[in-house]
Amino acid sequence: MWGHVERVHPDGGAVAAAIRSAARLARPSVPPVPNYKLSMSIPEWLQAIQTYMKMLQYNHTGTQFFEIRKTRPLSGLMETAKEMTRESLPIKCLEAVILGIYLTNGQPSVERFPISFKTHFSGNYFHHVVLGIYCNGRYGSLGMSRRSDLMDKPLTYRTLSDLIFEFEDSYKKYLHSVKKVKIGLYVPHEPHSFQPIEWKQLVLNVSKMMRTEVRKELEKFARDMRMKILKPSSAHSPMKERSRGKSLSPRRRQASPQRRACRRDKSPAVVDKKGDLATLNEVGYQLRI
Repeated sequence: MWGHVERVHPDGGAVAAAIRSAARLARPSVPPVPNYKLSMSIPEWLQAIQTYMKMLQYNHTGTQFFEIRKTRPLSGLMETAKEMTRESLPIKCLEAVILGIYLTNGQPSVERFPISFKTHFSGNYFHHVVLGIYCNGRYGSLGMSRRSDLMDKPLTYRTLSDLIFEFEDSYKKYLHSVKKVKIGLYVPHEPHSFQPIEWKQLVLNVSKMMRTEVRKELEKFARDMRMKILKPSSAHSPMKERSRGKSLSPRRRQASPQRRACRRDKSPAVVDKKGDLATLNEVGYQLRI
């Protein structure tokens, strides 16, 4: 981390040396975690969350302080979010998405879903992710970025496509061309869920599509999400779907005819009298064969 500071800071190693050799350093400020109040509206609550993220600041050190694995269950990611609030260290875009999910839990009217961007600039590709928000028929976002217009968006966009196009226009200001947009599913409000987040249910190669095509795909996807039609890929299993009135338990194997006959006929077998006489010995006992 200190080597990164020496490379990117104008004063180079002097700043790193001054900090590391200082006898006393000011205690870093720990911003309070926002608490939802009944008197707050949803836009005010989202703004309080975004203000808290800004107080944590964006992580420019080049070192990610919290490990975020996208394949982890939601419960594990929520534990990482709790650690973020305890440590109060700077965060990046992916960490901001997890923190935003954690802080908006318990608000069933607020739907959260990840939005990822892949952009191209000066021969290099860049990746960015924000937390999409849907509430009361309006779309917005929460997140962190080096650029103020590439993170949070107010809850004022009527359609999902309007929100995506707003991000695309913001990227154009920095000469970035958006190549792909990936949109995930709604994140459940159950913090103890073992279900992972679905990060890319819809993938659009927007650089090869007209805006009308992109809008059509986005609106169809948004409609399906609102109707709760889409299911995460992790929820699919090879087991057949249960039909109404039918059980998924395996059927019992039909008993063989021989076994079925034995179950049905429990009375002792009638012994042939002729066979009885044939099996008697001279003493008068019947021999078992």
